[in-house]
Amino acid sequence: MSVADLCTRLTRQSGTNFYYAFLVLPRPRREALYAVYAFCRTVDDIADAEAGADSEERRRDLARWRQELARCYEPGGAPEHPIARRLATAVRDFGLPRPALEAIVDGVEMDLDRRTYETADDLYPYCYRVASAVGLCCIEIFGYTDPRAREYAVNLGTALQLTNIIRDVGADARIGRIYLPQEDLRKFGVGPDDLKAGRHTDAFEQLMTLQAARARHFYRAAWAAFPVADARSLVAAEIMGRIYHALLDAIEARGFRVLDQRVALSRRRKIAIALRCWAAARLGAGSSPGRSG
Repeated sequence: MSVADLCTRLTRQSGTNFYYAFLVLPRPRREALYAVYAFCRTVDDIADAEAGADSEERRRDLARWRQELARCYEPGGAPEHPIARRLATAVRDFGLPRPALEAIVDGVEMDLDRRTYETADDLYPYCYRVASAVGLCCIEIFGYTDPRAREYAVNLGTALQLTNIIRDVGADARIGRIYLPQEDLRKFGVGPDDLKAGRHTDAFEQLMTLQAARARHFYRAAWAAFPVADARSLVAAEIMGRIYHALLDAIEARGFRVLDQRVALSRRRKIAIALRCWAAARLGAGSSPGRSG
């Protein structure tokens, strides 16, 4: 299997919503995005190692990935890991920003260093590193002319990560990770043990309604910054945003029943959203919020 095939397989087998967004892209851009995703998935897996895994060994693994990133940017640099070699090609062809790739590793390391966040403002830097930084890499591959695309990417990345946190709140709690702000838990009288035990109460629904409102704030901010002139180039980003926004709608419609089950959209629904976004971009419909959910 070639390295390109490996990157593609990692993206497809993960079941990620990103796979449906990438399908609309020309092959060179699609393969570059698969390389970025494979890098993110591989680095993230270091933090997600089984409980009891050697923390220092995981830190050494992340340090090795920082070295690999440095090789991607060195003239004549030769990364050792096959995914890093593929990423180096994407760096060369599309000018991926080094600070963004390094921020992704920093975000993964945050999962080794801390398990809780006191306030939403404390959480947002984590969201930037593990999601917005990915978006900043993606838009370089998509292509854009309006610098507002960067603001769009940052806000959309935060919205997507907050949606992930809502979807995975139960599963995360059971492995000791509580991303919901601690001050919110205290405000609604919901404790970490309630999340781990899957106690779905009125207080929990109120807590999650607040989290959803924050996510929607960032979706609105992203769409307010969307550069309409770049609608065709950024259609894959819009597909990602619309799929995740529809996922948030589905979670909310089910009363935030996420503690003991994972809410997901059907493959048919994702494809339908992707097709609507693609058609809207081709017809010059722009990105009016809510059009493609």
